Order: sequence, then structure tokens, then C-alpha cells
Amino acid sequence: MTSFDSSPSLTAWRALLAVAVVFVMLATTGWSAVRDRHAEGERELALASWARDRTVGRALPEVGTPAHRMAHFFATLTSWQRIALADRHPSIVGNLNGAPVTLRYHANRLALKRAAAVEQRRTYDEGLTARGRDEAARRMHRFRSMLAKDRQILAFDPSGRGRAAEVFGDLDRASRVSVVVPGVDTELLTLERTRRVNSAPVGMARSLYGAERAAAPGTRTAVIAWADYTAPAGLGMDAMLGGLATEGAVRLNALVGALPGTSTVALFCHSYGSVVCGLAAGETPHRVADIAVAGSPGMRTESAAGLDTDARIWAMRDRDDWIEDVPHLEFGGIGHGADPVDPAFGARLVSAAGAFGHSGYFEPGTESLGNLAAIGVGAYGSVRCASADGACRSGISGERETRRA
Repeated sequence: MTSFDSSPSLTAWRALLAVAVVFVMLATTGWSAVRDRHAEGERELALASWARDRTVGRALPEVGTPAHRMAHFFATLTSWQRIALADRHPSIVGNLNGAPVTLRYHANRLALKRAAAVEQRRTYDEGLTARGRDEAARRMHRFRSMLAKDRQILAFDPSGRGRAAEVFGDLDRASRVSVVVPGVDTELLTLERTRRVNSAPVGMARSLYGAERAAAPGTRTAVIAWADYTAPAGLGMDAMLGGLATEGAVRLNALVGALPGTSTVALFCHSYGSVVCGLAAGETPHRVADIAVAGSPGMRTESAAGLDTDARIWAMRDRDDWIEDVPHLEFGGIGHGADPVDPAFGARLVSAAGAFGHSGYFEPGTESLGNLAAIGVGAYGSVRCASADGACRSGISGERETRRA
């Protein structure tokens, strides 16, 4: 890997290359609206029902109520009252930041059962095309899979392409929480895969959780597979722009701000997910100690300092990752800025040895996964740097810390 060459001629050529890439994408994929394409009908009905309801003679708080106030509201209810509320409004309670996490798991199981039943009916709907019925069957099987007894679904929205989040470990008791932020093509049907298991959000998070437990058996850890934002569908214009990442950043910070307890948080951001993390960085709650990116197209800034965060910034890229060939620049709002693995960017560069290609960073046995796990549990002395001089650990005064030294 060569260091960044900022000469005017090379910068101009890169800008021209970026424009060429854009025109090719426009010719082959077209513009897609940068918005959430959810079917709003059922959601609006659920919101209206929540707004009309009351419990113990009180109106319910607005859905957009800050998490700390929502948590206080639920704390004033008895266990039976909380369950009754979740049973009446599963699609709302299951996605409320500030609601008890175990209550959200319960609500989302109910929402999943309802959604699976809807998709089952759609598989027999003659008004749908054969392709539509096939997609309904795939969604039905996905929802039934998510209903497995031991799964902890923290967020679930089946509208549009769908969004979800799943927890591994005990989120209430964890002292270290890791959040996996995936990239392009993240939706309910790609939440998990039977092939290339660890390239999907659930596989990434499960693999990281196992590696963290192995790295620090005495540390209470939890990992969240966070597919609760609208990601670009394919490598079209949405993937080149920052609109969806901006919306995702707001949702990501809301999640982190609502996490229970006082756990230290690390964000692990893959591909376009690193754009989300870059835009979130300046507003992340203070408990976020580390932001690590893998296979990043950029973080919407020219340097780690430009992220305006006290969190440590880590970056890795496998030598076979095609993202290296994407122009790392921003031109007229298109592109995501400087390359985080360029030494000039200022991130802590860590080894990705053993990973293969763009989606292999979370494979068990790889140095990339080992490094991510070490960062997640705060075992910074175990992190293997990209260079032999150990520069990525510079300025960290001890093996275990929570903030930048």
C-alpha cells in the first residue's frame, strides 16, 4: 500500500475518475431516492393506536420522547403493566429507545409472529407475481428464523426492505458493548446468510462475541448486530452519497445513548457502515471509547482529527479488498473523503492478516477478528498493528483503558 499522494495532478485525475464512476453508475443503475421507502400504512396505524392509548389513567409518552425520559416512564410501571403495553403495541415498544431491553425482546417476538403470518398469507396471494410470492416466502422464513428461542431481537421493522438489531450476551449487565455497523445491501433478507455466514451482520456480531469472550473470559461483554438503518441497495448512487449515512448516524447515536447501564462502547464499522460511523462520531455519547473501521470507502472527513471525537479511531484493510481501488475523495458531495488506512489520515492502523476480500474481516482465526475483539474488550496491548513498530498502540498508557490517554 502506498501513502497518499496529494499532488495537484494526481488529485485532478482522481476527481476525473470519480466523475467517470458516477456516470457509469447513473447509466447502469439510475438515481434512487435517498429516503426510507417504508410502506407507511401499518406504521401510521400503530402510531395512532399508541397515541390514543392510556395506562393507569395516563397518556403514553410520545414515541420520539428522549430515551432517559422513556426509561423513567417504564420504571413507574409494574411488570404486568409493561407486559400489557408491549402486548398491545409490540411494533412500537419493540423499537423504543429507553424501554427495558428484555421488554423489547418480548415485544419483537410478538411483532415477528405477526409479520411471519402476514408473509405466509402473501405466499398464496394470486394478486402477487411469482417473484412477489417468492419474496414473501423468503421473508416468512427469515422471520421464523428470528423467532428461535434464544434470539434477542432489540429492534424489528418489517416495512420496506426492513430493519433489525440483534443482541448477543447480556446487554443489561455488560461492562463492554460492541456495536457492529454493516454496509451496503443490509436489510432483513441479508441479516444473516447460510453461505459466507460471517459476511452478514448477524454472523459478524456472533463471531465477534465469541472472539471477545475468548480474549477476555472474565469481562462481561455484549455485541449488537445493528442493521437498524436504511442502507444503500447495491453500488448505486445512494452508496456514493451521504444521505442514508446521515440518517443512519442519527439512529446509531440514539441507540448508543439509550443503552442500559454505564458500559463502555466500541463501534465496529464495515464498508459503508464506516461512513455512518464517521458522520456519527462528532455526536457520539462520551461512553464510546473506540471506533474501528474495516474496508472503509471513507468517513466523510479528511483526517481522524476532523471526526471531532475523543474516541480512538482504528482502521484496517485487507490487501485483497477491492475497496482500495475506489477513489477516496469527495467531489461535489459524491464520495466519502480520505482513505482511513492512509497514514496521513491519522487513524491507528491495525493488521487485517488472514482476512480475505471485502467481507472477510470477521472470520474466526483471522488476525483482523482478533484485533477487533481486543479493541472491543479493551485489551489494547494485544492489538497487532499494521506496522512492526507497534505504532497503533502509541499513547495508550495501559493494556486496558476506556478513553484516549
